[in-house]
Amino acid sequence: MNPFLWLVTTLITLYIWIIIASAVLSWLVAFNVVNPHNSVVRAIGETLYRLTEPALRPIRSMLPSLGGLDISPVILIIVLLFIERLLFWAFY
Repeated sequence: MNPFLWLVTTLITLYIWIIIASAVLSWLVAFNVVNPHNSVVRAIGETLYRLTEPALRPIRSMLPSLGGLDISPVILIIVLLFIERLLFWAFY
């Protein structure tokens, strides 16, 4: 396997897991399962927000309002998987 391709696919996979963790944490905070005033939860949430928000903000600005439903993480994951498949197709 090409080392460049391995690095890119690993980074894409890692970022997808970060997106999933951010979405799950937002659900846990929304349903009062975890306390957002806890310093550890706040630090993790802030880190995940800073890592995911730059990629999610443009998607959210293009999507119509769906009420309380935010599908931008799903769209971003689909785009990342598409890029990963496109790289595999281009290099093989």
